Amino acid sequence: MYAMTHIAIHDALNAIDRRYRPYAFFGHASRQSSTDAAVATAAHDVLVPVLGQIPAPFPQACIDAAIAGVEADYAAALDAIADTPSKRKGVNVGAKAAAAILALRADDGSDTPLLDFDYPQGTEPGEYRFTPGTPFAFAPGWQDVTPFVLEDSSQFRADPPFDVTESAYTADFDEVKRLGGDGTTTPSERTPDQTEIALFWVESSPLQWNRIARIVSAEEGLDLWEQARLFGLLNMALADGYVGSFETKYLYNYWRPVTAIQNADTDGNPDTDVDPTWTPLVTTPPIPDHDSAHSVEGGAAAQVFQRFFGTDEISFETCSLTLPAGSRCNDTSAVTRSFTSFSQAAEENALSRILVGFHFRNAVEDGVEHGRLIGDRAVDLFLLPVH
Repeated sequence: MYAMTHIAIHDALNAIDRRYRPYAFFGHASRQSSTDAAVATAAHDVLVPVLGQIPAPFPQACIDAAIAGVEADYAAALDAIADTPSKRKGVNVGAKAAAAILALRADDGSDTPLLDFDYPQGTEPGEYRFTPGTPFAFAPGWQDVTPFVLEDSSQFRADPPFDVTESAYTADFDEVKRLGGDGTTTPSERTPDQTEIALFWVESSPLQWNRIARIVSAEEGLDLWEQARLFGLLNMALADGYVGSFETKYLYNYWRPVTAIQNADTDGNPDTDVDPTWTPLVTTPPIPDHDSAHSVEGGAAAQVFQRFFGTDEISFETCSLTLPAGSRCNDTSAVTRSFTSFSQAAEENALSRILVGFHFRNAVEDGVEHGRLIGDRAVDLFLLPVH
């Protein structure tokens, strides 16, 4: 949804003034077309139908509210533009750009069921099985969704996870066991700052990395075309990050730390100690461990930013919606975290998945590198300058 929306915006603007190569809509429009009307219509005409197609378990009331919000914002955006031929031309090109990406993605496989209660669980040490509280696997078919920039979902597949009898596995096991517990049922050696990191980055990856893009694009003074290109590249890379990571995850089908720790007496490794009640800080997502999709997302985003701006070293600060109440983005005492580079943020994002008890270190390190390769491919081959 993010990628399609920003592709439509990018292509509408570049139909009015071709500065970058379009992705789906290759038509041209009058230079007198209102860019504000084009952007608003492109976004609206993608978001409304795509939101309407979101499947279970998302509640219909949530979907209806989202669509109503888009409609209200669109009406306000158009009301702010004088009713002139320029406005009508902008609406027209925005609609065409949206229709082009909707048509291109019509059979992309993203209608795959999200909850698979019949997914076959593993029985051998290291094999994935349902995690506590979630008796299903999430979106195993997402690996078959058509990518935006990758040749196929396996293009940059991560290396296999460690065998459960390897010393490297033991080290990763001990680390997440020591740091990732909830601090109530399971003691944890996390510091207060590490707990903040763990909760800060639980937030949706596309939401957080798009927030960072808004912050940095404003601070760097990007024009409308540059912003559209940045958000288009970012969101195509993020979308493909999930496609590529889910291919890796369901190929290797590797167990999560919570399963590994609670079943360590069956893993054949004499150096791992079982804790049958070990509980992570946050409920583990119902997806295999390796590689960490969250880390893939961070690696992809940071690489797109670094390549787009020509440097990794841009400072910024951002907030989160998954911190405790009172310290979230919209709160008066919102907590922010500051970074001096994009890679620093990606590395902290990856570390958070150990601290929250979700992943082994190998999964997050491989995930960051997987994401970087996807980010490079996006910037190398798509939405390139025409001159």
